[in-house]
This record gives sequence, structure tokens and C-alpha cells, in this order.
Amino acid sequence: MIDAVGVPQSILLLGGTSEIGLATVRRLAGGRSVRVVLAARPSSRRDEAAADLERTGCRVEALDFDATDTGSHAGVVAKAFAGGDVDVAIVAFGILGDAEAAWQSVDAAVEMATVNYTAAVSVGVALAQNFRDQGHGTIVALSSVAGERIRRSNFVYGSTKAGMDGFYQGLGEALRPHGVRVTVVRPGFVKTKMTEGMPAAPLAVTAEQVADVVADAVRNRRELVWAPAQFRAVMSVLRHIPRPIFRRLPIQ
Repeated sequence: MIDAVGVPQSILLLGGTSEIGLATVRRLAGGRSVRVVLAARPSSRRDEAAADLERTGCRVEALDFDATDTGSHAGVVAKAFAGGDVDVAIVAFGILGDAEAAWQSVDAAVEMATVNYTAAVSVGVALAQNFRDQGHGTIVALSSVAGERIRRSNFVYGSTKAGMDGFYQGLGEALRPHGVRVTVVRPGFVKTKMTEGMPAAPLAVTAEQVADVVADAVRNRRELVWAPAQFRAVMSVLRHIPRPIFRRLPIQ
């Protein structure tokens, strides 16, 4: 259970090498001896992430997880819960890919849709089953403002995030009667290795800044948040701009 000062006793990170996910784990744990399950492909990055968390006092377990292997997802999630209650599960995996290749290559499009949407739904259903049986907990889904108003420049990516975002909002409604909360997080441009070399967009944030937003949302039981918070107002305006005008904006 999350204790009186808002610290969870156990965290599952699906996408165990995600910079945003790891920053969020560190922020939620706050240097305490928290059980952390890192679900990711075996790699030196996963090993380094585990060692880094252990240095902060966390008790780390590693599970092999492949987003594209949807048939294995239920088993991976079940293993995480078999080791004890999970207070917070963070869905933090995804790919940005090559935006132009994504709409011109069937393989690239299918990979992006599989990882960003199909796999997110797959683990979401598995998490829901386990959290419902447990009777408490929080699922954090890392979405994106790219899914709020689809842009020409990354419309395949944006469409996968729109679908993922909608699924987790609905999942939150379905799980509410069971004592389980879902928090959807919509970051803007985040300065990470995934976006390295890309020109930073307005209101760009770091992984640590997103982690601050997520931790605050979990502790205050918020269902939908933006990172940074200003994006809520920005996207409210952009969602209502007529398409002929929208396509002429420099954000395309």
C-alpha cells in the first residue's frame, strides 16, 4: 500500500529502461527501500538501471519483457504480482521511430502500432485483472500530447498514442469500482536519448520534470495530467482550430 507520506511499497515498471519511467521510480521511492520490478529485455541498460536503483536503496527484481511478444504479457505481469502486492505499475515503453518511414513502410507502421498501442492494451488488460483481484493500486500510462491533435509530421505515432490514451482513460472508469486508479500522463517534448538530435519544441521538459508531475499525480489521485501543466491550455486551443487553419501552423 502507499504509505502515509505517499510512498508506494512496490513499483512495477513496464519498459524498465525508459528514462522517464526510471526517473519516476526514483521520484516515487524517494530513497526508501522500495520493491521495484524492472520489466524489460535483458540488456546492459537494464543491468545498469537496476544497479543505479539499488544504490538509492531500492530492492530490484528484473523480469524479461518484450512488448512485441503479446502472448507473454499476462505471464510477465502475473510474475510481478506473485512476488507481492504492486502499488504502482508504470506503462512506459514505446517507440518514436522514423515518422516518414512509418507511413510509407508497412513493417515500420505495424511495429509502431504494435509497440505503442497493441502492446499497451495487452499489458493494460493483464494489469487490470491483477489489480482488480488485489483491490488497490495505481496504473500510470505515459501517453503524449501528440495524441490529442494529430499532426502531419508524426501522424502514425500520434495515432498510436491517441488510441493508447483513450484505452487507459476507459480502463480507469472500468477499474474505479474496484478501488484501482489509472493516471494518464501527457508529456510534450521530453529531452531524452530517444529525442536526442531533434530540435527541442516549445515547453520542452526533462525526464525528471515529467517524473515530478507523475509523482504528484499519483499522490494526489489525479486521473489526467500534462507535462508541463501549461500544455493543458495549449492543447485545449489546438484541439478546436479548424483543420484548414491548423495545417498552416508552423507546428506541423
